[in-house]
Amino acid sequence: METPLHRIRARHTPDTITVYQAYPPQIGLPAARDGRFPEAWKRDRMTWIKPSFLWMMYRCGWAAKEGQETVLAVEISREGFEWALRHACLSHHAPGLHPDRASWQRALKRAPARVQWDPERDLHLQPLPHRSLQLGLTGEAAHRYADEWIVAVTDVTPLAHEIHTLVRARDLTSAQQLLPDETPYPVSDDLLAHLRG
Repeated sequence: METPLHRIRARHTPDTITVYQAYPPQIGLPAARDGRFPEAWKRDRMTWIKPSFLWMMYRCGWAAKEGQETVLAVEISREGFEWALRHACLSHHAPGLHPDRASWQRALKRAPARVQWDPERDLHLQPLPHRSLQLGLTGEAAHRYADEWIVAVTDVTPLAHEIHTLVRARDLTSAQQLLPDETPYPVSDDLLAHLRG
C-alpha cells in the first residue's frame, strides 16, 4: 500500500511520542543526564523537533556536524505534542489553506508552533517520495516543551554511530533492525487539516 504524502510516523506509546534533536555536547549531555534542558538552553529561540530518526540523521550528518554531535531522543506527552499541532501554522503559504499571503503571514506570526513537511529519508539519507513532519516551537510552545511536556531524555548518539557504521559496511539489514520502530501516529484528521499543504 502506498504511503500517504503527509503522515506522522513516530515511536509512540499511549501517552508519549518520541522526537529527536541534536545539540552540542554542552547542552545535549546535561539534558540526557538530568532529563531536562540545562540553563544554557534558550527558551526564547525557536527549537525544531523531529519524530523521524532518519530525518534527524540527515539533518545532523549522523551526529558529525558541528554543534550537532549529541543526538537526543526526547519523549514528550502526546497531549503536549497535539497542543502544538493544534496551535501550529504551516511554515509556507499554501493557497488552498490560506485566503492570501498576508493572512498566512499574520497567522504565522501569531502561532507558537510551525510545521514543515520535508522528504523522509532512507538509510543512505536519500529522499523518499513521502514527507516527514518537522515541528518548530517558539514562545509559549518552547516553554511548555521544556518545562511541561518532557517525560524522558535519552542520548542516542551511540545508536546513531552504530547504525552509520553498519550502513557504511553495506549491512543494511542489520542497520534497519536497529532503527527505532516508527509507526503511523494516530491523529485525527481535523488536527492535521490546517497543516497539509
